[in-house]
Amino acid sequence: MIETLLFYLQGIPELAGIIACSLALARVKLRWGVILAFASILTIVIYIIRNMPVTFGLHTVAFILLCVLFIAKATRVPPSTSFVVVFAGYAILSLLELTIHELFIFLLQAEVSQLISDEYTWLLIGLPQAFIMIAIALVIAKYRKHLEGMWKI
Repeated sequence: MIETLLFYLQGIPELAGIIACSLALARVKLRWGVILAFASILTIVIYIIRNMPVTFGLHTVAFILLCVLFIAKATRVPPSTSFVVVFAGYAILSLLELTIHELFIFLLQAEVSQLISDEYTWLLIGLPQAFIMIAIALVIAKYRKHLEGMWKI
């Protein structure tokens, strides 16, 4: 039960950050209610996929495709642009994960296998990157002004 709660605790802000980053890159005004609602639903979907007996990594493909579909249908951003901005948002998260994990490994003087074996530590290490993603989305939105009338919903 605690592992599930920690997954949602990290997953919702992380996915909200990627979605917000993607929308900011596409010059869509950030509507946090819609972003958090979609991130919550997407976190549940990803949790279900991760617990299914399927190839690991399928949840990432599902996330990218569902996020592209959401942005293309909920906004006036073309599907091709949606794919590019979602992929860019996910690439930013990947770079952040790499940097933050290396930083924690250095600071804690621990091996990666030690950190991964403790689920609580591994999930909590992901929290800073989630909030940094949200901060990056806010900075992008500040300097890359949104276009009016981009939301369909």
